[in-house]
Amino acid sequence: MIGMSHYGWKKMNWSIEQLKAFVAAANTGSFSAASRDLGKAQSRVSTAISNLEIDLGFKLFDRSHRLPVLTEQGEQLLIEAKAVIAQCERLNSRAMSVQTNNELALTIAIDEAVPISTFEVFFDKTAETFPLLKLTILNGSRDDIAHWVDIGKADLGVLFQGEQLCERLEFFTIDSFHQSLIVSVDHPLADIPVPNISQLNEYRQLVICDLQTASKPISANCWHVDSYYYMTSLVTRGLGWALVPEHIAGSQWYSGEIKELSTYHIPESLLIEMGLVKRRDKGAGNIMNWMFAELEAMFLEAKKNKN
Repeated sequence: MIGMSHYGWKKMNWSIEQLKAFVAAANTGSFSAASRDLGKAQSRVSTAISNLEIDLGFKLFDRSHRLPVLTEQGEQLLIEAKAVIAQCERLNSRAMSVQTNNELALTIAIDEAVPISTFEVFFDKTAETFPLLKLTILNGSRDDIAHWVDIGKADLGVLFQGEQLCERLEFFTIDSFHQSLIVSVDHPLADIPVPNISQLNEYRQLVICDLQTASKPISANCWHVDSYYYMTSLVTRGLGWALVPEHIAGSQWYSGEIKELSTYHIPESLLIEMGLVKRRDKGAGNIMNWMFAELEAMFLEAKKNKN
C-alpha cells in the first residue's frame, strides 16, 4: 500500500484481510479461535498473519508458547491496525449510505427501560413520515440488543451505555439520565432521607445486570436483576433498595409505593447515557438517518421542557 521510493523504503503490500486476521488473533488469543471468529480456515488465518509479518519485517507474535503471545512490536501495531480497520469500515458504511435510498424494512431493538412515552411519540412520527416502511420492534436487555445488532438481527439498537461494546459496534449518545435511589415506603431506609454507605450496606441492594456484565454493587448483600422495571417491582415489595433511571423512579406505575432518597453519599457517577447503536460497517439509508436526527431532537426538546 506504500510504494517504493528512490530512498529505498520497503514497499508495503499488506491488506485489510491480513490486518483483520492479526486483530482477531490478538483479541481471541489463538489462531484457531480467530479462524472461528472470522469464519475462515485456520490455515488461511495463519498464512495471512505470517505474510503480514514478512511484509512488515518483524514478528507480531511469539510462537514459542502454547498459545501465540503478542511481541512488543505486535502490541504497538495492534493499536494502529484497529484504527485502520475502523476507518475502512466507516468508509464502507458511507459508501453504502450513498447507494441506499429509503429502506424497505428496519428492525429496531429497544431496552425495555427507555422512556416509553417519548418512543411512542417517535413511532407515531415514523408511521406518519414513512407509511410504507415495514418496522419490527424488539425488546430486550442491553446484552440482547448489542448482540442482535452485532449479528444483524436488528439494524438499530437503543440501549443504556454500560460496559465497553464490541469493536464492531458504534454508540451514539442521544440523552443521559441520573439514577435515583429508591426504596419501598415501608423499608427501614425510608426513614433515612440521606443514607450513608454504612447504612446502605445494612440492607440488600438490587443491581442491574445482563447476561455478560453487572453494575458494580455498593452493598455486599445484593441480587442481580436484568430488568429495571422488574427490579423496581421487587423494591415495592421491600426486598431491597436500588438505583434506577430517574424516569422509572418517577413513573406513575409506582406512585405511592416507593420513596426516593438522597444519593449524596454515593461516590460513583450516577449518570448513565442512553443512545443508538449500529454496526460500524453497515450503511444507513434515508430513514435510519432520519431516525438518528429525530430521536436526538426529541430528547433535546424534552430536556428543555423539563428544565
